[in-house]
Amino acid sequence: MADQLIIGGHSFNSRFILGSGKFSLEIVKAVVENGGAEMVTLALRRANLGGEENILDYIPKHITLLPNTSGARTAEEAVKIARLAREINCGNFIKVEVIRDSKYLFPDNYETIKATEILAGEGFIVMPYMYPDLIVARDLVSAGAAAVMPLASPIGSNKGLSTRDFIEILVNEITVPIIVDAGIGRPSQACEAMEMGVDAIMCNTAVATAKNVPLMARAFGQAIESGRNAYLAGLGRVLTEAGEASSPLTGFLED
Repeated sequence: MADQLIIGGHSFNSRFILGSGKFSLEIVKAVVENGGAEMVTLALRRANLGGEENILDYIPKHITLLPNTSGARTAEEAVKIARLAREINCGNFIKVEVIRDSKYLFPDNYETIKATEILAGEGFIVMPYMYPDLIVARDLVSAGAAAVMPLASPIGSNKGLSTRDFIEILVNEITVPIIVDAGIGRPSQACEAMEMGVDAIMCNTAVATAKNVPLMARAFGQAIESGRNAYLAGLGRVLTEAGEASSPLTGFLED
């Protein structure tokens, strides 16, 4: 049975989006192959066209690039970065990141909405990184977002689903794909998020800082697939005040 992730009219078999910001160029290809990712983020400053070290040379050709607007502090800066990414043939996908907070690296939701509206109007497939707020998510969808990417916890923290309750509200109320981004630290946390009904997981730090990076990428890919299957299967009920025997509680060998 086909269960594809649809973003902006494009289909993906994998629900694992890999962030490449913390990987050495030599290991990017191995991580992509082991994790089964079909979409990889790309910071424009790493696409050193004409230089000796260009990340585009290490990402397999079948992978969909997701350039991000990393470093943008305003909607105007994010729009400029997105346009540059398109000019160097990175495609129409764009992950909008607008961050002015230098300590916690929380996204500026207001500027993100502004950038999303402009870029969606120019034909970009916009995937904004946002703090999980229902009103903001609705405004992003109205602005033309093809998906929304709420943070699980601060970028790079590996703390896991600190914003679980708010993400669950988005799952229940928002019609575009919900992609959990930032803060997922373990495959089990990715699985838990997928069991909630989110559509995909983006991960970078948890994989990049593992002792065996390709193996951790594989673990995340498997956990995401497992969590999705559990969600589709429908989780069993929970008893809070009693137990229930899995076998009949009859007398021993009684007729």
